[in-house]
Amino acid sequence: MNGALKWKLVSGFVLVFVAGGIAGAALGGFYAQHLFFDVHHPRRVSDRMKERLRAELSLTPEQVAKISPIADKTDAQLQEIRRDTGRRVHEIMAEAHKEIAANLTDEQRQKLQQIEERQPAVAPSSRPARISY
Repeated sequence: MNGALKWKLVSGFVLVFVAGGIAGAALGGFYAQHLFFDVHHPRRVSDRMKERLRAELSLTPEQVAKISPIADKTDAQLQEIRRDTGRRVHEIMAEAHKEIAANLTDEQRQKLQQIEERQPAVAPSSRPARISY
């Protein structure tokens, strides 16, 4: 086997290895996104609940129609819990920042306020006003 053939053979193996790694990473990423983000998307709880029950219990269309209001009510209740929890988390963090700010310099307080402003907003209608230090 001459040197050129060995070089081509090694290059081919490396290329196949790299392509497999890229394909595996892409497929793993799509699966992880589906597993961790899509499945737990809060706005689709009732749809997922109805579909899962329909499939696993072999529900008739009439049964699905009867459980739909229950699933929708459950979805609304869970959304309210998420809003309340988000509001409570924001209040606790705001109180912690207020207590921390008492121990900081003016420059550090400004940076702390910038940190708070970068945080994702809780539901706009339920978010308390920003605290000024």
